[in-house]
Amino acid sequence: MVKTESTVWEDCLNLIQAHVEEQSFKTWFAPIKPIRLDNNTLTIQVPSQFFYEYLEEHYVHILRECIQRELGEHARLEYSVIVDSGDKGKSTNAGYSVTLPNERHKTSNGHSQSSNGQNELNQNPFKVPSLDKDLIFSNLNPNYSFDNYIEGDCNRLARSAGMAVADKPGITSFNPLMIYGGVGLGKTHLVQAIGNKVSEGSKANFVLYVSSEKFTTQFTDAIRNNNLQSFTNYYLQVDTLIIDDVQFFSGKEKTQEMFFHIFNHLHQNGKQIIMSSDRPPRDLKGLQDRLLSRFKWGLTADLQMPDFETRMAIIMRKMQADGIFIPDDVVEYLAYSVDTNVRELEGVLISLIAHATLNKTEINLELAKQTLKNIVHDIESEVGVDYIQKTVGEYFQISVEDLKDKTRKKQIVIARQVAMYLCKEYTGHSLKSIGYHFGGRDHSTVIHAVQSVCDVMDIDTEFRNSIAELKKKLRVKIK
Repeated sequence: MVKTESTVWEDCLNLIQAHVEEQSFKTWFAPIKPIRLDNNTLTIQVPSQFFYEYLEEHYVHILRECIQRELGEHARLEYSVIVDSGDKGKSTNAGYSVTLPNERHKTSNGHSQSSNGQNELNQNPFKVPSLDKDLIFSNLNPNYSFDNYIEGDCNRLARSAGMAVADKPGITSFNPLMIYGGVGLGKTHLVQAIGNKVSEGSKANFVLYVSSEKFTTQFTDAIRNNNLQSFTNYYLQVDTLIIDDVQFFSGKEKTQEMFFHIFNHLHQNGKQIIMSSDRPPRDLKGLQDRLLSRFKWGLTADLQMPDFETRMAIIMRKMQADGIFIPDDVVEYLAYSVDTNVRELEGVLISLIAHATLNKTEINLELAKQTLKNIVHDIESEVGVDYIQKTVGEYFQISVEDLKDKTRKKQIVIARQVAMYLCKEYTGHSLKSIGYHFGGRDHSTVIHAVQSVCDVMDIDTEFRNSIAELKKKLRVKIK
């Protein structure tokens, strides 16, 4: 019987099907079409460059064995890549040969394409000229920008790196850029701000923001609907890819494998990759080592909890954006009462404004305390700086204003140091925040005060008893 490309490939498929899983066979071999048989060389058509690379990496041995069994020891397998734009409303395709540099192919639209590197489409087969990027949804939120992203010590490195990437995506050494930090610290805001700035700088730059969960869902759907080539083609056309919360790739082996190849292709072609995570790469569990190693290629920058000054700046920027006036003492109270994350701080501020609007009253300190009592966990059970200052002032028979003053009188200095010590003991606020509420003193003054109180307590029984009495008063307040 005379062998044809169809019969040879059909026999190969029968052998392959016996050695690979059913789903893998349907995904990676069923879409392949035999094109021609020339002596001992079989040419097959695959739907994308990624498809070809995946076959070469994972199934090259079984393919070689099948071809040699059918065509002899000197058999060769060559590929023809036909790239589809993935737009069901259009039929624009482009074809080129991976292994036949002098061959010319006819694409489905009748145009001749040469694979000698002269045609731009052959250099990057996934950059389809007919793709209208204005019709592609980047999934970016235009409200996330660098203009409303407050810079502080907690995020300076990450923000600066993000600005550099946004100015020159894919060109800096920050590729990939990994931003990590806890919940509500502004990871999504920052990575989307980068994406928005890239889009503004170049409308031709295809920027795509996607969460890891959505990427996984799209990948799963593509496999189920036998539409994997469209999925891969779509992602391989991206110029700046932003993946949020990559920690959720944990345990998803097939998804990680797909992302690994997409990552490689984009990175090797000078495309920018930006990722966010709730922890640094070294602490990510359930991810392949080869993927983690690539996460470390560029720059990893962390976002920390905002300090007192940054929280105040965030509140004031929010007030300015909403056209709301809030007294300084309320701003300070909110800034040191909510020290968890930016998201909770903004939520408290929105609730405060809502209460004032609904009750038709001005925003003041009393309203702020009442609002926080219903939102922030255990706010009433925590002793505030103002209450400690009041309690210590009454005990030493001096005013709260004296505690904040610059005077160096011995009795006032001792009372001030005791108040700082108790603030450190009971409030959990940062040293800088405590110092701010004692006349704007720096953190080193608070450290000295705490150490001084501890030293005197070690040698002075009467002083130690005074501190115990003050603590008892504060414990009664907590109860």
